[in-house]
Amino acid sequence: MKITDQVALVTGANRGIGRQFVLELLERGASKVYATARRPETLEFDDARVVPLRLDLLDHESVAAAAAVANDVTVLVNNAGISTGARLVTGELSEIRRELDTHFWGTLDVIREFAPVLAAHGGGAIVNVLSALSWFSGPGAGGYAAAKAAEWNMTNGVRLELAAQGTLVQGVLLGAADTDLMASYDGPKTDPRDVARLSLDGVTAGKIEVIVDDWTQMVKASLAGDPAEFYEKVTRLLGAN
Repeated sequence: MKITDQVALVTGANRGIGRQFVLELLERGASKVYATARRPETLEFDDARVVPLRLDLLDHESVAAAAAVANDVTVLVNNAGISTGARLVTGELSEIRRELDTHFWGTLDVIREFAPVLAAHGGGAIVNVLSALSWFSGPGAGGYAAAKAAEWNMTNGVRLELAAQGTLVQGVLLGAADTDLMASYDGPKTDPRDVARLSLDGVTAGKIEVIVDDWTQMVKASLAGDPAEFYEKVTRLLGAN
């Protein structure tokens, strides 16, 4: 699937990885990009092909309204997300629910609304921006990791259900990226431009999974081993930061 002349929609497009997806899509010749955010007035793009649009993952009416307006979409990039820092045992349950409502239920809501749109245009592609924390957990990331794990397996399920309509469903997994969300993290960070570039390279090649960095590749490889050894290694590595 070539990006040239495709019509894309990117959630959480006002900054970070989402913004870079918009720019990369434009660079590759997309004919139109719906750039969405909870507050579309925060979107800043100097390109006539960009259409600002309100979309809030926690507001079904806004999701349905966006799908009605953007009824020509062929590439859907689910990037919007939050990180509350909520701990599973001692954190606020409302914050943990907000993580799941955003990453799992909100993303699924967008997919459900846009699946018929994609089908009407030949199938297209869905990109879900996930995390290495889909496969492990870390201090202060319990709620986020649980939500991303749910989103990861939801991505697998959606892929199977949409295969018959010809929709490519891709999961993009990475560790820390150099974004506002990870501003407090003092370790190596991936350039958000690389996330968008590698993902869209994968869409062009028909790849259902894109592993962005060595950290995430290490996490994936560890899943077949003893989790005690893995968490000992992760504790040591994170402690070094």
